[in-house]
Amino acid sequence: MAPIAGDWAISPDPASESHPGVPAAVLVPLLTRREPTLLLTERTAHLRNHASQVAFPGGRIDPADSGPVAAALREAQEEVGLAPSLVRILGQADPYLTATGYTVTPVIGAIPPDPPLCLNAEEVADVFEVPLAFALDPANHQLREAEWRGRRRRFYVIEWQGRTIWGATAAILVNLSARLG
Repeated sequence: MAPIAGDWAISPDPASESHPGVPAAVLVPLLTRREPTLLLTERTAHLRNHASQVAFPGGRIDPADSGPVAAALREAQEEVGLAPSLVRILGQADPYLTATGYTVTPVIGAIPPDPPLCLNAEEVADVFEVPLAFALDPANHQLREAEWRGRRRRFYVIEWQGRTIWGATAAILVNLSARLG
């Protein structure tokens, strides 16, 4: 399956289209509440890349990982202390090629409500939940524009209780919404 291109959601960097991208994976944690929610992280402010951004737990696929699922589970455990045994893998969504050079495979996993978490203070400042129905509702997907690296980019934003979900995280949600719709 070819990756969907373009961090900043819909205007990819042509340079990122000429190579397959660095393999990465994120866990899309779906809390199995009566009304399902998504678990998201806010990255710490001091990080070199994507500081203070809202994201799913995830990162590069390491050579020791057997694939995207193993990487997503490992990263979720490293970042938020989510035990892999608590995650029931539901499937994978379309890979997403970011303008920063990563091909991100979203791994969707169901987790119980209120799982015990232990945030890695070096990477994660906070975690919060967003109702799944809200995140996937196209009415909440705002299209915006900004200049980045000398190019005009269009990207999606999802605002939730004072938090801004954008970039690859919003694009993954918009893509998932379109796929399910």
